[in-house]
Amino acid sequence: MISNVNLRVKRRLLLSSLAPLALAGCGGGGAIPSASAPITPAEAQQGAEYNTQILQEFGGAMSGPQATYVENIGQNIAVQSGLGNARSSFNVALLNSPVNNAFAIPGGYIYTTRQLVTLMNNEAELAGVLGHEVAHVAARHSQRRQQTAQRNSVLGAVGSILSGVLLGNSQIGQAVSQGIQQGSQLLTLKFSRSQELEADKLGQEYLVKAGYDPHAMATLLASLARQNNLDAQVQGRNASIPEWASTHPDPASRVSAANQRAGSTAGLTNRDTFLTRIDGLTYGDDPEQGVIEGQRFIHPELRLSFTAPNGFYMINGTRAVSINGQSGQAQMTLAAYNGNLESYVRSVFSALGGQNSQLAPSSIQRTTVNGIPAAYGTARVNSGNGQVDVTVFAYEFGNNRAYHFQAITAAGNANVFNPMFSSMRKITAQEAAQVVPRVIDVVTVRSGDTVQSLASRMAYTNAQVERFRVLNGLGNNEGVTPGQKVKIVVRGS
Repeated sequence: MISNVNLRVKRRLLLSSLAPLALAGCGGGGAIPSASAPITPAEAQQGAEYNTQILQEFGGAMSGPQATYVENIGQNIAVQSGLGNARSSFNVALLNSPVNNAFAIPGGYIYTTRQLVTLMNNEAELAGVLGHEVAHVAARHSQRRQQTAQRNSVLGAVGSILSGVLLGNSQIGQAVSQGIQQGSQLLTLKFSRSQELEADKLGQEYLVKAGYDPHAMATLLASLARQNNLDAQVQGRNASIPEWASTHPDPASRVSAANQRAGSTAGLTNRDTFLTRIDGLTYGDDPEQGVIEGQRFIHPELRLSFTAPNGFYMINGTRAVSINGQSGQAQMTLAAYNGNLESYVRSVFSALGGQNSQLAPSSIQRTTVNGIPAAYGTARVNSGNGQVDVTVFAYEFGNNRAYHFQAITAAGNANVFNPMFSSMRKITAQEAAQVVPRVIDVVTVRSGDTVQSLASRMAYTNAQVERFRVLNGLGNNEGVTPGQKVKIVVRGS
């Protein structure tokens, strides 16, 4: 979660910074360059403009040897696309984000999150993911989506996903849901079935040209599906499609198709080199953005902590924490604060309602939560599926700082979040110092080591074996052999 107290909250709240991605590369209309045509000056300019926004949204670009390694692999694979004739034509960034994601935008800007890199098991998989994203740009998929009258932005896509489930299609429902959905990781433009399959195909072609094993595309897709299922299991929710693979073709069919295209073609995987290079990479939440430990969220820099209600799970984003469950959804975030909690609460309601809405609570109540001045209000809204309650609960932390929850539930059910609202508290310096990141530790399997013994070293109290298997791309019946390098997740420093 971001700690910038001067962040502006617009009508569409924290998703607004990603809206231009849906239009990237359109060049203001006109003919679309042919597939694999060189990067145009207009695309380069747009890419440079959107790059800043993406870095802000996804935790910023990492630096150091690991980032340099990812950059080199990304540039090597991107050159195979024909978009640019030199490695310097491409800007590759390793993003400091705990979300499994990768994407590219026109202009030669390519991204992968550190979390997705930790899920990979060899260099070919890294090249395959980046090659897939480059393929979307080479084929000008974003432009073609726009010129087929599908001009919905990222905001519209996200809003429709949630509003159809809980809120119907009302304007207020979409506005509120889009704000809450920020942390749900649904932050990428959706392409069509044919476009995703084309990107898979082109990405594999780039792998072959670069000398890599084209089967890597299939193994990474399979790992993503297993990770998504594990996340759902641990969080007690139904599995959804992982965001990098959240496309019309289901993951199983894409894995099968990728394997069929690869056939008997072989190539480099550079497994040991890859694992050695990512040793020590942060896994999961970065303490600078706050961390989730079970049902508790703790932010050592902001000196705050709260606990999600039973039956809810949390997802930490760069700018907010989302709290999701069957009986409601909420988001913990911040807005500009002028020293008045009542006006702060009203401004959040106004932002949720949008320019054409008069969304406001019937009243605002003042209270104190664990010694923290607080204020809250609830508004009942008519939506396509009936009435819902929208609640804003804000806290004053001093030094001109305020944070708030914004929550939505079925009408009359707003109290489901009361335990969470009451759990907000300030943490001590000692508590903050105890928050340390998890990191990848690459170890060599010794004689006598088993999946179970290695998994017992994972820095988790639950699902250790399952986490170890998914992290290392191991099936349910696969074991480990002496001399093999594997990843475990341990506490850093």
